[in-house]
Amino acid sequence: MEKETFDKGIVFKNIEDFDLKHTFDCGQCFRWIENNDGSFTGVAFKKAVRIYKKDKDIYIEGAEYNDAEFWKRYLDLNRDYKAIKDELSKDEVMEKAIKYGWGIRILNQDMFETVISFIISANNRIPMIKRTIENICREYGDVIELSGKKYYTFPSPKELAKANIKDLENLGCGFRAKYIVDTTKDILNGACDLDSIRKLDTDDAQRELMKLKGIGPKVADCILLFSMGKHDAFPVDVWVKRVMQYFYLAPDVSLKKIRDFARKKFGNYAGFAQEYLFYYAREFMGREGLSK
Repeated sequence: MEKETFDKGIVFKNIEDFDLKHTFDCGQCFRWIENNDGSFTGVAFKKAVRIYKKDKDIYIEGAEYNDAEFWKRYLDLNRDYKAIKDELSKDEVMEKAIKYGWGIRILNQDMFETVISFIISANNRIPMIKRTIENICREYGDVIELSGKKYYTFPSPKELAKANIKDLENLGCGFRAKYIVDTTKDILNGACDLDSIRKLDTDDAQRELMKLKGIGPKVADCILLFSMGKHDAFPVDVWVKRVMQYFYLAPDVSLKKIRDFARKKFGNYAGFAQEYLFYYAREFMGREGLSK
């Protein structure tokens, strides 16, 4: 993979299997906003950038040359997605899903931000999730600039610990405010060590995360998949439940059985399969009423 600089940042040349909208709109992240020209602007790990593509080249405006390795890892550019898709496409349903969301890559996000973001996501709609997270960042994060415009970083546990339940309710967290306060305290005082959890196997890590208030199996699996590198995790939300029941399992099967079935069927690629299925179900089959 070649990297170069241009007058506003860095560019990665000739990147296969990567689409901005597929990646930033597949439910794994909440701080990327699509611009009118198809580019995306967002904040990750206290860095604000605008990302766009020309042919197969990825331009990251606002990135320093020394940040190249960071963005490679964040965007998962070093992974061979063609090999993953070739393997998963042996399944007929997955072949269809992959053709629809061919450009999805799983981001490597900040663990604390992912924990709080997916607590906020529970029983919530994406526009509201994004608005609430932005409110929190404006109130407790740091200001950074990109092209003369202000953006806000996601607060650290120490910064977010300044918020009480009422503060967070006023920012749109609703009933989740108490969970955020308690979880932030647990992480800050060491009762929960995210780095240690990341080193556990997927099932043990899920159980540890579920000890935190507001984190159930689905939220835990999202945290594992999107920030801890557990690519065998398989979050089951309403869309994934529908598509799995429609194509693979009985209508009344439990969420745990769906997860267990998928992890056995897709193995170490379960998380990738989940993202393709989620995108397929929500973006395409949702409009078709989950019909073939």
